[in-house]
Amino acid sequence: MEAARSGELALDDIRISRETLMAQADTAERTGSAQLAMNLRRAAEMTALSAEDMLAAYEALRPGRSTFAELEELAQRLAAQDAHTCAELVREAAAAYQRRGLLR
Repeated sequence: MEAARSGELALDDIRISRETLMAQADTAERTGSAQLAMNLRRAAEMTALSAEDMLAAYEALRPGRSTFAELEELAQRLAAQDAHTCAELVREAAAAYQRRGLLR
């Protein structure tokens, strides 16, 4: 608490690990919370991404910010970083944006 008060607390001091999130996902799945489990698995994948990559993905997923091809490229970059469920979410968003006219 003192480190937080003095401003000496770094993000890495409070960051959750991939392993912890995966364990929570397993628990959620065992208790019947499939959607929560999937969200936790995506969060676990995101622990390997840089802050810049995460912010770029967030920006790209805002309606009207990306073309279908740009979102597919983002999905490929995520998959290459072993973030396969995140990549699938981006592909689902691209298809939904295309159906609803929300692409750039």
